Amino acid sequence: MKLKQTTYILLLIIFLSTVTTFSQSKDGTTSTFRTEVDGIGTNALTFLEIGVGSRAMGMGGAYAAIANDVSSLYWNPAGVVWVENMEIQVSHNEWFLDSKYEFVGGVFPIPSLNSAVGISFTTIGFDDQPVRTVNRPEGTGEYYDARDFALGLTFASAITDRFSFGITAKYLSSQIWHETASAFATDLGIFYNTELEGLRLGFSMSNFGTTLKYAGRDIHTTVDPDKEIENFDRVPAEYSTDSYPLPLLFRAGISYNVNMSDFGSTVFAVDLLHPSNAPEAINLGMEYSFLGMFFLRGGYQNLFDGENESGLTLGAGVDYYNNASNFGVRFDYAWNEWGLLDNSQSFSVGLVF
Repeated sequence: MKLKQTTYILLLIIFLSTVTTFSQSKDGTTSTFRTEVDGIGTNALTFLEIGVGSRAMGMGGAYAAIANDVSSLYWNPAGVVWVENMEIQVSHNEWFLDSKYEFVGGVFPIPSLNSAVGISFTTIGFDDQPVRTVNRPEGTGEYYDARDFALGLTFASAITDRFSFGITAKYLSSQIWHETASAFATDLGIFYNTELEGLRLGFSMSNFGTTLKYAGRDIHTTVDPDKEIENFDRVPAEYSTDSYPLPLLFRAGISYNVNMSDFGSTVFAVDLLHPSNAPEAINLGMEYSFLGMFFLRGGYQNLFDGENESGLTLGAGVDYYNNASNFGVRFDYAWNEWGLLDNSQSFSVGLVF
């Protein structure tokens, strides 16, 4: 028992120390994460801030302390160890400006090691767009596309029957026509199923990694370094591009499951968000379950962030599992309000083996 308690304390100290360390600037102040700052658009690969899984999105993104399915690869990697069977999930999100946001993930339990591994692929992109120039505003006849993706490998382990940790290594890539950039990042998570029945805690840090800088043939050019010298007017040169950091995000979540006997059960969840590029905010969510098969969900995103357009979320789902064949299927839908940007919808399908 003392060993377990010591392990809990050490892991929590490490996690909280990490939060403190990366929230401080070089001079020792905490200006990097001022709660009043709004730096939206100052980070690279902001698609990493878009939530994964229609179940989680229907609950307002309050999922760090629930994370018990494939989508926990995004919200809290420590949660994948509680997935009992092999699961695969595919999600499709109709995002803004006709962009498509897709997620494919799988979790593979390793019971003999009290562990699990997971793999995920997330991408966002546009259909081909015409290339336009000042001289040819109707198009040059060429087309370009833009696409970002993240490939992640996750490992999670249960130290006890209530406590787990997880880590994800991610390769990130971005492409705009002929320009490309890449980066590497790490996600960390802690999950604790408390001794109070139904009460769970979750902590995660997402997108801690390298900066990202674009390079490619379209930033090559020629210059005339000295107009007084003839025959020296097409010297190869390259435009300088800046490096941009990734959108670092800390989550601290709590969830509580209320068993209502014959009337089903309800889960309430709250996530506290501490992003690197926006004010701190809160996500709220709930899920009502009937017969363990039918689900209704609701939530609210980014509460107390006055500059954010997202807000109300709604969702529903069906979860069927056949014990005889050890096969199950899940369908989930979520609707998210986005103020002036109208709304977005997402769909998820999961298979359980």
